[in-house]
Amino acid sequence: MNLTPDSKVIIQGFSEFISATHISQMKAYGTNLVAAVEPGCGGSKQYGLPIFDLVEEVINKFGDIHTTIICVHPFQVLDAALEAMGSGISQIIIISPGVPPLDMVNLFRRAEAEETIIVGPNSPGIIVPGKILLGTHPSEFYKPGQIGIVSRSTTLTYEIAWELTRVGLGQSLSVSIGSDGVVGSSFIQWLQILDEDENTQAIVLVGQPGGGREEAAAGYISEMIDKPVIAYIAGVHAPPAKHWRQTGTLAAVIGRDPEFGTAKSKLEAFKEAKIPVAERPSQVAQLVKKALKEGN
Repeated sequence: MNLTPDSKVIIQGFSEFISATHISQMKAYGTNLVAAVEPGCGGSKQYGLPIFDLVEEVINKFGDIHTTIICVHPFQVLDAALEAMGSGISQIIIISPGVPPLDMVNLFRRAEAEETIIVGPNSPGIIVPGKILLGTHPSEFYKPGQIGIVSRSTTLTYEIAWELTRVGLGQSLSVSIGSDGVVGSSFIQWLQILDEDENTQAIVLVGQPGGGREEAAAGYISEMIDKPVIAYIAGVHAPPAKHWRQTGTLAAVIGRDPEFGTAKSKLEAFKEAKIPVAERPSQVAQLVKKALKEGN
């Protein structure tokens, strides 16, 4: 992965999912935004960025591009991502929510074959505090440090970061894998990345009801991760029959155990794996401090 200030970044599409404020914040943070792609608008400028009609034209002008941030409308995401992959871009962040699940399945299969990492859809992206901001994370909640955050949520990711920051625990990297029902990367992928990252001493995992990603992560942590991991699961007090919009699909509930995907199921998985779980976001920092102290 290339997540350094030298990493060249483009934006594909301008829509309601990204604003001038987000772009200004990325630039102010030192992110090397070189251009944007908006078919039919080539030759113009927007938010201080030169606009091109095709990703290929950007590469001809600026050389290899490391990351694209996709902000097109949901039904255009697959085409935009395939165009980026066809031009050799290996890091794709999808801000847009509501991408058709079959489109994501097709994209996921292509990404696996080409060793492309996809974050999202419905994600604020990635921030490496003090180095690079790729997406819409509010940078004021973060500070450089040694705690990695991997989350399915958006705003909870910021809240957890702030709870760490305000007690002096900075972050090495924070990523939201996305809140849609089908996303491009998994908890397991990012747990492996953070476990191998020499700048990360501990990991915070933020989950929520729906699907079985957290249960799979709990098993992986107990078997493969050497660093301390703290978990927080949102929606513990949600009504049992309540399905969250982005994960409550028919495919998620038919033929499954009645507890499948519930917060209770996830809490039990972490308990079985002996992974500490915070009862509320404000408790995360306390548990991280305790885990780091025990590890020394």
